[in-house]
Amino acid sequence: MYEFLKNIGKKLVSKDWLLDNEEAIRKIFAFKYRGKQRQCNICGTRLSKFIRLSTGDLLCPFCGSLPRNRRLWQLINEIGVSGSVLDFSPSRCLHKAMNKMDGLDYVSTDFAGEFNAQKSYDITAIAEPAERFDLIICYHVLEHVENDTKAMSELFRVLKKGGKAIVQTPFKDGDIFEDATIDSPQERFKKFGQEDHVRIYSVQGLKSRLEIEGFKIQVLIYGKNNNESILPLGLKEHETILIASK
Repeated sequence: MYEFLKNIGKKLVSKDWLLDNEEAIRKIFAFKYRGKQRQCNICGTRLSKFIRLSTGDLLCPFCGSLPRNRRLWQLINEIGVSGSVLDFSPSRCLHKAMNKMDGLDYVSTDFAGEFNAQKSYDITAIAEPAERFDLIICYHVLEHVENDTKAMSELFRVLKKGGKAIVQTPFKDGDIFEDATIDSPQERFKKFGQEDHVRIYSVQGLKSRLEIEGFKIQVLIYGKNNNESILPLGLKEHETILIASK
């Protein structure tokens, strides 16, 4: 029902109008989801349940967060964040939450203009000085970038010594799968799972490429054996995140 209404809304009104009025619309639509069984850790709202999308993801009806957003927010708070942060293509819910943090020098960027962001940096030529940021968030970005090694080199350059980059992409078993001759949206969707993806990483493959650029990598693997309760926060049962340190 949620996805049906969202698609109808896109046909009836402009994208800008939807973005400007998203919060008010959500409050009206989401009222029936209030409860005590679940809680979104980003907006803090207690819910009776999350909305299950056709992809299987659990959406917060109040702020629009997805499981990967809530996991990232959990990790950011566990790591601790201060100083300067560079965030690539942030979700609206996390962009809002990060902007509320006191004393944080938060810079958001989206090259394609599809997300709510302050800047439009090319990740392969970031218009910032060397060692500018304490934390970089590069979530579901590198699989879109043709010259990913140049992007990784730039991430390393603008990260301060002692800083961390949180990196995640879709993953597969085996080796990285990429083929530069696959360049049509239809073929990319068929081969890579999305029309604007140019590869599918393996965990080891992404780790190795980041290490070549100078990063030290910690692989975080979340699952049922982590003794955490995933249901209340609507998290994924299995998820992998890389922490790249300089």
